[in-house]
Amino acid sequence: MPGINANTDRPEAKVQKLGRAERDLLALGIAVAAILLFIGTGWIVVPQIMRSWMGLGAAPDPALVNALILNVALVIFGWRRYAELTDEIAERRKAEELARELAEIDPLTGALNRRSIGPATDALLADTKASGRSTAFVMVDLDNFKLVNDLNGHLAGDHLLRTTADRIRALLPSGALLARLGGDEFACVLPMDPRYPDRIDQFASLVIERVGQPVVVNDTTIEVTVSVGMATAADHGAKGVETDANTLIHQADIAMYHAKKRGKNRYFWFEESMESELRFRSEVENGIRRGIPLGEFVPYYEQQVDVSTGELSGFEMLARWHSPTLGLVSPEVFIPVAEEIGAIADLSEHLIEQALQDAKEWDPRLSLSINISPVQLRDPWFSQKLLKMLVRHNFPPQRLDIEITESCLHENIGVVRTIITSLKNQGVTISLDDFGTGFSSLSQLRTLPFDRLKIDRSFVSELKDGQEADKLVRAIVSLGGGLDLPITAEGIETTAILAKLKTMGELKGQGYYFGKPETASAVRERLAALGLLATAAAPVEAAVPADAADHRLAG
Repeated sequence: MPGINANTDRPEAKVQKLGRAERDLLALGIAVAAILLFIGTGWIVVPQIMRSWMGLGAAPDPALVNALILNVALVIFGWRRYAELTDEIAERRKAEELARELAEIDPLTGALNRRSIGPATDALLADTKASGRSTAFVMVDLDNFKLVNDLNGHLAGDHLLRTTADRIRALLPSGALLARLGGDEFACVLPMDPRYPDRIDQFASLVIERVGQPVVVNDTTIEVTVSVGMATAADHGAKGVETDANTLIHQADIAMYHAKKRGKNRYFWFEESMESELRFRSEVENGIRRGIPLGEFVPYYEQQVDVSTGELSGFEMLARWHSPTLGLVSPEVFIPVAEEIGAIADLSEHLIEQALQDAKEWDPRLSLSINISPVQLRDPWFSQKLLKMLVRHNFPPQRLDIEITESCLHENIGVVRTIITSLKNQGVTISLDDFGTGFSSLSQLRTLPFDRLKIDRSFVSELKDGQEADKLVRAIVSLGGGLDLPITAEGIETTAILAKLKTMGELKGQGYYFGKPETASAVRERLAALGLLATAAAPVEAAVPADAADHRLAG
């Protein structure tokens, strides 16, 4: 154990070692001197004693007899001390062996630990290279293991880890290594023939299959999946590059992370593109944390119009990132990362503050729509935070529309209902975004106080392809009419799509047909040309395609 090794380095431990060594040398010196003295004294005294007993001579000198008796006592003492020293050395060796095992072996599973797998892998690499073979490093990670601990307790989690180790160990070929790197992460190091890499694929498939079998703990059945990443020294050898354990661990870990990102319960071999992707991911994470306080994230605005009349009714705020190193980054890239690293709330609040300030300059009849992340709706204080921002910017809540996706309804419906109700009571409108792509039910549409449904762009864009998409969109519009929920259609990009939507009733629409998302300054120029700034207070004019609007501004 670390404690044992640490204690041997203490000053008092060193003093004790020196004390024991001095005593051992003293006992050895006494024993050797006693034996030499016994031989010398006995050579003189013993023959005298024998002759005296036989009546052939005088009695020996009493002083010499006493010296002989003392020598015998000293020899016995030295022998006993030698025996004790031998036992002490044996016990010390056992303790050192136990300490070594504790330092190299995971006590829960009996596998090697992170400290020892590196040297063991390097040794295996050397052996396989000498025999003309190669080495594969296989990283195995249990998916959602934290949930197992949370739902079933840590004892059940420990049982699952032991079972996992036993199942993997049963699949390992001769000469392979098994290690538990920590938590729910295992590593297998296998000798391999570089001509048959598919055998490692077969091993990985077996690991996924066997480890994924149910485990029963206290009458509770636990089912897990595993993600596997693999790297091989054969790739390095083909390129003439030497490899080591740290390199293989790093590459297998990247491949395993890639497997998790691709849906879990699968395996991947390491590829250099994965490392580039991981570096990009790291750069995005660091850039998000740095860019929020520096104001690198800015709102863009997409027009929302009345499909029938073409009148401009408002704008949807969309996030954009002007990174000094990555350039203009799409929200499809940075929004999921911001959600995963817990930065989405700060990012969204920063953008909302800017959007409220921008929208104050617009005509009061123009609305502002804002997308809210499902992560934000887990915060029971979200509605209070939003209302405080409205008060701070003196922005009328009736002009604000909050868009939430269907996925939000299944994470914590109670909290979502409370947030929606709180915002509705203050006059904020609520839209259900991307309708048709999730799992919302009719009961949720009836019980949750939504003000509007937004048809997902994937359905609207297919209107140009035929009757099936036309029927689907008409059905959603009819559903909205039956529930008294107005409809907004996203993704209007062509005149043909717009013409079809006009036949379906009173709808709002947005899409590139009306213009791409613009910066706040570009929107202000557009509204100034249309007389739709707050200071102008002019009647709302019809919104026209982007080309015509740009031509009007140029003229």
